[in-house]
Amino acid sequence: MLSSCYQGGKALGLLKAKQESRLGEINQEFLCDPKFSDDEDLEDKLAMFKEKYMEFDLNNQGEIDLMSVKRMMEKLGAPKTHLELKKMISEVTGGTGDTISYQDFVNLMLGKRSAVLKLVMMFEGKASESTPKPSGPPPERAISSLP
Repeated sequence: MLSSCYQGGKALGLLKAKQESRLGEINQEFLCDPKFSDDEDLEDKLAMFKEKYMEFDLNNQGEIDLMSVKRMMEKLGAPKTHLELKKMISEVTGGTGDTISYQDFVNLMLGKRSAVLKLVMMFEGKASESTPKPSGPPPERAISSLP
């Protein structure tokens, strides 16, 4: 029999809340870090980073693994090979790991380096801002206007 920590939506909700709390604590560390004190809108940026990180942390363990990066790239319409994904992760972690921790992720996003993952995340943010979703029914068109 499975233990209750592996069952149901309530357990997932508790896991997500625990993860969100842990990432919030890390955000506080960045807010208190004098190295980032001159960064404009740091609190808003960190909130956005936390949201994106949680979206792509598929196993809710506080790490973005290879499959999570693969999913992110496919979602953005830029699928990558296994080797390309490993290179992206290595670039973010400095070659020290196979997963991207939240600290690595925030350092990447706030840092001056232009890693591929940072460019992708920035592109995703710009794309979602610039394309308003149509609302309501489509406008009527005359038959003569059809190709």
